Amino acid sequence: MFGFGAKNIGIDLGTANTLVYVEGKGIVLNEPSVVAKDTSTGDVLAVGSEARDMIGRTPASIKAIRPMKDGVIADYDTTVAMMKYFLQKSGATGKPYVMVCVPSGVTEVEKRAVTDATRVAGAKDAYVIEEPYAAAIGAGLPVMDPTGSMVVDIGGGTTDVATISLGGIVSARSIRMAGDKMDEAIISYVRQEFNLLIGERTAEEIKMEIGSASVEGAKDLGPMSVRGRDLVSGLPKTIDVSGEDVAKAVQEVVQAIIEAIKDTLEETSPEIAADVIDRGIVLTGGGALLKNLPGVISDATGVPVFIAQDPLECVAIGTGESLKHIELMKRRSR
Repeated sequence: MFGFGAKNIGIDLGTANTLVYVEGKGIVLNEPSVVAKDTSTGDVLAVGSEARDMIGRTPASIKAIRPMKDGVIADYDTTVAMMKYFLQKSGATGKPYVMVCVPSGVTEVEKRAVTDATRVAGAKDAYVIEEPYAAAIGAGLPVMDPTGSMVVDIGGGTTDVATISLGGIVSARSIRMAGDKMDEAIISYVRQEFNLLIGERTAEEIKMEIGSASVEGAKDLGPMSVRGRDLVSGLPKTIDVSGEDVAKAVQEVVQAIIEAIKDTLEETSPEIAADVIDRGIVLTGGGALLKNLPGVISDATGVPVFIAQDPLECVAIGTGESLKHIELMKRRSR
């Protein structure tokens, strides 16, 4: 009775950002997966963009929390509060059916935590869809055809690599090396090379502005002025960071992504491998926007690489599109 008139909803519950897709409307919300809480009372003070602006700037009585880590729930109660807020803000009426995407490598326990949290947040029922499969649908790949497609979804917490054919995942890899690890690598590099301590937000800005997957290709990027705290004097300081510095910092993460792609290709049948060579590898997720990444992956694998249209929204669009086949997804989730 309560579900009558409620529109089905798809949620891309990401480590960095959460996107909400409402059936018939498309993507209605895209906000950071951050919650600000009062440490003494446990009350939620802000969610999303407002809470992200507080990261690194809160007094002792307030804590800005990212309840998702490496693509899975790290803080259950905070995730429920965040999802409740996002469902209300997206204009959800009644008790909708909700489809939530999860990384391909999650355990059954981690899947159950996601569906339980979604039900507690206000869903009539919740189902999960694997991230690379949703990304492939959102990127417009022919997932139901008897031809192989390959998608690499580089998010905040995880990189999911999968080959897909006939409506299912043939081979997949999920590694916890993605956007957040790049940010950590930049923080660590700036600390070691320049004795400067910078925050997460600054590291993300550096990555987006002058980040590159190739040291050679980064020569024309930068320099960028970066402010932080001098570890020697303890005082604020401004330095210049070049694109080559950032490319060196993220090399380990880029190599891990390439290895995951190679491992997935090695597991696939010769027929699907041949299809992938013909069609190429499609990159989705925020990490796909790292400069020179398609060229670096293509050189390492010998396969053409393309960035999907709207890479940041592919997973959310695919999750939303899968709502059209909700009966099939219900059977698959059980």
